[in-house]
Formats: sequence, C-alpha cells, structure tokens
Amino acid sequence: MAKKETSDRMSKIASKALRGQKITKKETRSLGGSVLSQDETKGSRKGKSKK
Repeated sequence: MAKKETSDRMSKIASKALRGQKITKKETRSLGGSVLSQDETKGSRKGKSKK
C-alpha cells in the first residue's frame, strides 16, 4: 500500500485549529475529509451498524 501523507495545506489548517484559532467551515470539512481518506481500516470496522 502506498504511504499516505498529509499535505502542507492540511497541516497548516490542523495547526491553526490546535492553537485555538478559528477555522472556516470549508477548512473543517477539508480537514475531516483528509483524515477519513487516510483511514487504513476503512471498511473493516466493527461496532455500530447502519440503520
């Protein structure tokens, strides 16, 4: 599997959020999408099922 890396843009947004600065809704969505796209356990989680 290819190594997935966080882009400079996502790193800057995450840093901004962790420092307590406000981030936009668009930045929040981009950051969330980036995290989910790097999830190596995608599709193999146990637990809650969709209803």
